Amino acid sequence: MRKAGISRTGFSRRRFLKSGAALAGAGLGSGAITGFPLVWAKKYDNITLRQFGTGTSNQNAIAEQCKKDTGIALEMTATDTDAAVQRAVTQPRSYEIADIEYFSCKKVFPTGVLQPMSVKRIKYFDKIVPIFITGKLTPSSKVAQGTAPHTVEFVEGPKSRKFAKHPTEWATMIPTIYNADTLGIRPDLVGRPIKNWRDLVDPAFKGKTSILNIPGIGIMDAAMVMESLGKIKYKDKGNMTRDEIDKTIAFLIDTKKAGQFRAFWKSFDESVNLMASGEVVIQSMWSPAVAAVRAKGIPCKYQPLEEGYRSWAGGLGIAAHVKGPVLDAAYEYINWYLSGWVGAYLNRQGYYTAVLETAKKYMTANEWGYWMDGKAATADIVSPTGQVMEKAGAVRDGGSFYERMGHVECWNSVMDEDRYMVQKWNEFIAA
Repeated sequence: MRKAGISRTGFSRRRFLKSGAALAGAGLGSGAITGFPLVWAKKYDNITLRQFGTGTSNQNAIAEQCKKDTGIALEMTATDTDAAVQRAVTQPRSYEIADIEYFSCKKVFPTGVLQPMSVKRIKYFDKIVPIFITGKLTPSSKVAQGTAPHTVEFVEGPKSRKFAKHPTEWATMIPTIYNADTLGIRPDLVGRPIKNWRDLVDPAFKGKTSILNIPGIGIMDAAMVMESLGKIKYKDKGNMTRDEIDKTIAFLIDTKKAGQFRAFWKSFDESVNLMASGEVVIQSMWSPAVAAVRAKGIPCKYQPLEEGYRSWAGGLGIAAHVKGPVLDAAYEYINWYLSGWVGAYLNRQGYYTAVLETAKKYMTANEWGYWMDGKAATADIVSPTGQVMEKAGAVRDGGSFYERMGHVECWNSVMDEDRYMVQKWNEFIAA
């Protein structure tokens, strides 16, 4: 890939994994927009920014709209979570923008490959959902366990690599996307109500369950199951002791050997295919994957559970080498990202955006009511590609934004014993 700077070929072709393309598209969904975009100066028609990250948000439509609105061309590369961390750290001059997850930031930022970002240059920073600033969605909310985004959001100064304990002027990343994850089920096949995380290992579903095979995320689902069963009460599920890791993995290995799991998935498409085929009836799942199953005309539900949600978040960071006009363009791009179009686009896929106010202007009252307020849809709900996802009258699984994000029990995490945990997780997968 060429370095950022003068673009000789215009808008380049981008590589996408299937997982990133599953719900991608250039359409606006309903086609009805209740707000209008800002007028961007397009000072950056000759700038190309290279960005990498998971397929969740590295989507073709976002790059195309950015080029249209700002003149900035994006070369996007979609990858998985672990590969994103590896590239961020080992190939720091291969990108200008790192689109990574907050728990990954704990590994990436201290290496010095990203530069602290001045929040004064972020137009909508004061409108970002407070969960990224204080750890609390509302003043009365509890701070969830794990690598909560606010714990790695700020550093102490413009050249610091040390995470600050309180908000400062300098941010590691700017938040863009997040969600509250739970179990996906086939309501037509499970045969009974599902209410708890422990249902994932109920022998009634032997050979028909799945857990995702990304160690730092899968271990959190396992911890939710273990606490639901009453087998362990972790001091912090997101920072287990070696003894807690050993007990958790031993349980998973015993459960695997008993034939409980049908498969272990890593990609969006794998999870969709397992559920759509009926090979699996209950599993770790992501909200858009549930929507993708439904889009096939197959019953699928993102099941709220009594113990709460496991949550994750991602954001945009700027590589340490970026300066001058390219740095200006990077800030312009991030400001555009938070200005509403992208937020609405991601909301329509079941994710949440960091700035709610701007996204609302790009959504119809029906879309906002369904996705954000937990209201029954007054008309069909369609995906960004125009595909019907829900019929009129449907209510989003789990309810409103505040009902879902207000019941986050833990965040995806990097533990102090991360290397040991990954080693033990791999023992489980290989068992």
